Amino acid sequence: MAEIIGICNQKGGVGKTTTAINLSACLAAAERRVLLVDLDPQGNATTGLGFDKRKIDKSVYDLLIGRYDAREIIMNTAVKGLDLAPSSINLAGAEVELVDLGGRERRLADALVGIRDRYDYIFIDSPPSLGLLTLNAMVAADSLLIPVQCEYYAMEGMVDLFHTIKLVRSGLNPHLRVLGIVLTMYDGRLTISRQVSQEIRNYFKEQVLEVVIPRNVRLSEAPSYGKPVILYDAMCNGAKGYFALAAEIMEITAHKEKGVTSPTP
Repeated sequence: MAEIIGICNQKGGVGKTTTAINLSACLAAAERRVLLVDLDPQGNATTGLGFDKRKIDKSVYDLLIGRYDAREIIMNTAVKGLDLAPSSINLAGAEVELVDLGGRERRLADALVGIRDRYDYIFIDSPPSLGLLTLNAMVAADSLLIPVQCEYYAMEGMVDLFHTIKLVRSGLNPHLRVLGIVLTMYDGRLTISRQVSQEIRNYFKEQVLEVVIPRNVRLSEAPSYGKPVILYDAMCNGAKGYFALAAEIMEITAHKEKGVTSPTP
């Protein structure tokens, strides 16, 4: 049964989609069965895996409104073991349409029920907002992975995000937990990176994962070629960072299966 992990942060530019693509690819390379759900209307996870979102006929939008079920929209990617539930341009209007639909906060959760046993991990790349699409991700997820960049204003919006998590837990998904906070865009040569990293670790303590994702040119270049970094340059520091993160995620989720729980906010 898949662990469903929402990748959330309403602040843009924190490496959320980069993490969604490359963590998913690294877990697939480790012979795990992985599905990446692109819930962001920008569709960057879809294009970053080599698909043109303007030419997608069946997308997460169709899943949310009930036009198709999950099996009908899933696409294979160039990475063996990694599937994609793609975004499309239609998803931009989904939040407006969902308002009038019954169980609007649970549309994604209900849609994923029938395919959980096909995967080890299902990742949801949510939009940079705290709207209805992100709410769907939180309700569907077992846990949340929160990327935070090691730059100025890194803590911006984190209070709102954790407040939303608590509201979701109290009203819609009582089992939701924080899998961890992952530090991204780290450059050990810069004082600001070291300071922000320490500040976040001091504040969030054991909720911050050990692995840090470095700032890396190859990570920035790979999406323009429609590839995860492991297919673009598997030996670069960015790829090594995500392989290490995949190993840490596998260890954490293995502990969960044994009944060892991680701390929650």
